[in-house]
Amino acid sequence: MDSNLIIKKFDSKLKLKEQKKLLDYLKKINNLEWPEFVKTYKKNYNYSYDKKFIKKYNHINNINIIGMGGSSLGSKAIYNFLIHKIKKKLIFSENLNFKKKNKKKSLNIIISKSGNTLETIVNFNSQFKKKDKNIFITEKSNNYLEKLANKLKSDVVEHKNFIGGRFSVLSEVGMLPAELMGLKEGQFKQFNNLITKKKFLKNLVNNVLSTYQFVKTKKFNSVILNYDANSEDFFKWYQQLVSESLGKNSKGIFPIISTMPKDNHSMLQLYLSGFKSNFYTFFIVEEKNSAKLNPNLLTNNLNFLKQKNIFQILDSQRIATQNIFRLKKIPFRSFYIKKRNEKTLGELFCFFTLEVILLSHLLKVNPLDQPEVELIKKETFKILKK
Repeated sequence: MDSNLIIKKFDSKLKLKEQKKLLDYLKKINNLEWPEFVKTYKKNYNYSYDKKFIKKYNHINNINIIGMGGSSLGSKAIYNFLIHKIKKKLIFSENLNFKKKNKKKSLNIIISKSGNTLETIVNFNSQFKKKDKNIFITEKSNNYLEKLANKLKSDVVEHKNFIGGRFSVLSEVGMLPAELMGLKEGQFKQFNNLITKKKFLKNLVNNVLSTYQFVKTKKFNSVILNYDANSEDFFKWYQQLVSESLGKNSKGIFPIISTMPKDNHSMLQLYLSGFKSNFYTFFIVEEKNSAKLNPNLLTNNLNFLKQKNIFQILDSQRIATQNIFRLKKIPFRSFYIKKRNEKTLGELFCFFTLEVILLSHLLKVNPLDQPEVELIKKETFKILKK
């Protein structure tokens, strides 16, 4: 089956020896030598819930996802990227909220690997209603949320201990909400298919090696020029993935999301003529049913816009910007999405996750931990206990 994802790599010269090393490393990942969470990207992964469990809650149309960081970013990326296919309403509590309670009967999905995430505990506490149904996704470790679930006689779905939050999108954390949205869980699992495709692997390895070259020459800013409003939350997922996985030992990449073409009128001057520590990713999703302009409102000097739709104008701006970047020798790559569905999003999750794992290998950092974040958690509890 052909991919809906067209990737054009960075224009840089790479050594065949370096490419072969990374391809060999990908074989180790495929054989599950490390990291273990890759199990969740494969089709044969066994969830901590079954189809009967989904049917039990399928009638509820209002769903609240309560979680922080990787506990909610993945499912929010799925929801907004595929919102045209989803009939249910989802609300995400992913920061400390000061909103009034939703009066409608809802299903709360409360997610925290440790079961002790302060903001998640506070948000659920402030939003709790007796008439709601609750599902807790957490480790089996006698933590706060597990104890609370038992007290409320709510269902608990196990968050496997080998799955970190930012790598959990294709596990129970992302797929349980996706199935309750009415989406096809199996279509997200593209790892088995992609890992055998030479074109995909070549694109992946070339992008990783180019990015590594940028970092070595002190280009640390990865600027996403996003031309698709429904992909903004996907890139917030990407932002956490890159920042928490690679930002260690005075190393890392700073992921910046730039909303296009709006930022043509605020940021583009800097991109074209400012400091040279950036490299860029163009991202667009094709829209086949885009609205056309009203020809009666176009004067003669704008006749060329007649019969043009909004997507054609948007894509023209993207191509024009890429042409100028090429002229100015500004490094960029591009992602063109032909179709918006579960398969395409699964390919994107797979590409960027493997990209980060390979970069962590080259940068010699552990992508699975976030030790400095734990310092803030401990300090916060210390202040609250005074």
